Amino acid sequence: MVCILALDTSTAACSAALWRDGAVIARHFELMHRGHAEQLIPMIEAVMAEAGEDPRALDLVATTVGPGAFTGLRLGLAAARALALAAGVGTLGLRTTEVLAAACRDGERESPVVAVLDSKRGDVYAEIFSATGETLAGPEAIPPDAVVALLRRAGQKPGPCRLCGDAQEAVLDLLGADGWTAEPTDALRPDAAIVAALAAARWTPGETPPRPVPLYLRPPDAVKPKDGGRLRR
Repeated sequence: MVCILALDTSTAACSAALWRDGAVIARHFELMHRGHAEQLIPMIEAVMAEAGEDPRALDLVATTVGPGAFTGLRLGLAAARALALAAGVGTLGLRTTEVLAAACRDGERESPVVAVLDSKRGDVYAEIFSATGETLAGPEAIPPDAVVALLRRAGQKPGPCRLCGDAQEAVLDLLGADGWTAEPTDALRPDAAIVAALAAARWTPGETPPRPVPLYLRPPDAVKPKDGGRLRR
C-alpha cells in the first residue's frame, strides 16, 4: 500500500490531499489570499482523519516548490519537510506550473498548454508544455506580452493552445492578436490532488527523492539595509 500526502500553499489557495493505492481518497481545498499558515495544519489533520490514516503510515510527502508566493512556498516546504522527517520518509517537490498543466491536459488534443501565474508584480510566471506534459520552454518571470515569444522559442506556431493558471486573462488577447486560438480552462490554481497524482506517477517506492528547494524566478522585494540595518549615529 502506497500512501502519499500532498500539499500546496503556493498561490491564493491552500490544499491537502492523501493518495492511497491509485487514487486520492481525501482532499481539502480552500481559496484564500492570506491565512495559509493558520489553515494548513488543521487541513492536513482533517485529510488524515477523513482517510483514517496515521502520519506514520505515510510513504512520501509531496509539495509544490514554485513559482509562486515567497511566503506560501516557504510554508509548504517547511511543513512538508517537518512531516516527512517525523514519518521518516522522503519529500518530493513539483513545480506549480506543471501541476496546473496536468490539471487541464486533454489526451485527445495535440495543442500546447500555456501555464501563466500572476506574480503580483506586473509580470507572469510562464511555462510552455506539450500536449503530453513535457516542458518546452520556461518557467520564466516575463511580461504578459512576452508569452508569445516564449511560445515561439518553444518551437510552436500559432494555432490552438490551452491556458491554465490565474493570469489567463492577461495573455488571452495578446495570444489572439498573434494568431493563436487560446482556450481558457478552469485550472486556475494548483490543487494538492493533482500534486499527489503526479508524485505517485513519478516516485518509485523505496527511492529517496532529492530534497526539494524553492523555485524563485524573481528576487525578493525585501532588500538588505545598508550597514546591516545598524542605526546611524
